[in-house]
Amino acid sequence: MYPRISDLIKDLLGTDISLPVQTYGFFVALAFIFAGWVVYIELRRKERESIILPHEKIRIEGKPASIQLLAINAVISFFIGYKLVGVLLNYSEFADSPQKFIFSSQGSWWGGILLAIAITLWTYFEKQKKKTAKPIEVRELIHPRQLTGNIILVAAVSGIIGAKLFDVIEHLDLLIKDPVHTLFSFSGLAFYGGLITAAFVLSVYVERNHIPWPVNADVVAPALMLAYGIGRMGCQLSGDGCWGMVNPDPKPDWLAFLPDWMWAFKYPHNVINEGGLIPGCVGRNCHVLDQPVFPTPIYETILALIFFGTLWFFRKRIKLHGVLFSVYLIMNGSERLLIEQIRVNIRYDFLGIKVTQASVIAVLLIMTGIGLIFFFKWWNRKKFIKPIINEP
Repeated sequence: MYPRISDLIKDLLGTDISLPVQTYGFFVALAFIFAGWVVYIELRRKERESIILPHEKIRIEGKPASIQLLAINAVISFFIGYKLVGVLLNYSEFADSPQKFIFSSQGSWWGGILLAIAITLWTYFEKQKKKTAKPIEVRELIHPRQLTGNIILVAAVSGIIGAKLFDVIEHLDLLIKDPVHTLFSFSGLAFYGGLITAAFVLSVYVERNHIPWPVNADVVAPALMLAYGIGRMGCQLSGDGCWGMVNPDPKPDWLAFLPDWMWAFKYPHNVINEGGLIPGCVGRNCHVLDQPVFPTPIYETILALIFFGTLWFFRKRIKLHGVLFSVYLIMNGSERLLIEQIRVNIRYDFLGIKVTQASVIAVLLIMTGIGLIFFFKWWNRKKFIKPIINEP
């Protein structure tokens, strides 16, 4: 396994460089990048088809820098300078544990003060250069595709907060044991927590920007499925604990074409240090599972990419707004419900049945997806999408 990208580069290229980038975090970032690309393509297509239209936005120019703006810039730039210079002075410690360093009190006061002064003065003089005798209103035409960055940012922030919250609720013992690492590590993100939180926050945001939420839901459906598959690649490569149950059985003959690690794997050098010590290994991640387990992240990646291809194929063929997203919910729930049968997770007693948090949510997603198909058929028939006009 490769807890950090440095480990992956060393194994592939033989180059030993110390980079403060966790493998799982890298793939999470990669997932958002590819998701953003898909969202941009779909927003542009729906605009060409006049499903969504540009809208005008008014911004005020010519105003001097406000005290509030200068104060916010000063605080943010101080923190950046404080930590950035601190990183340069303590790079090895930062590379060893980025989250721990960032959320510690370590840093450089001089670095923070100098950057805060520089950014605050630059902001003040830039505003002064553009200052006019009387502030003027500027009308700007905003195309839906221009909101791609904001959509991804809103989804990323709300999704990560929701994913972490759901995971912390499920692992309160880890929170008590190591609160900093538990709260700020990229390992241990409950996907469904992120999906539910991001869906709600994003729906509010797009409605305020003249994009009906069912239309935006169809836009993000393929992107979500692709991002999920890429994220699971990070789970597999880092060995973050999202593996399956113990699998001591020999690989069936009908799966002889698959490499052995796709059937059962021990996850050596996993990022959470689960299992026994590896003889002769020196370093932070020197553990390997005592028994081979199902490598479920690989299975989820394969299923997610197949479902992404399916959604991408049907995105132009399904004309009712919201239905593509409903199909996504059914696919996502079905995939996760299937995987939960062989995946390691905390199980709860629900009506006399042992179930996981994810399996309960998966069933709810399937039911919600089915219900939404009927809802959106009615919704589209009634033409509840309000016409979008180019007015502020």
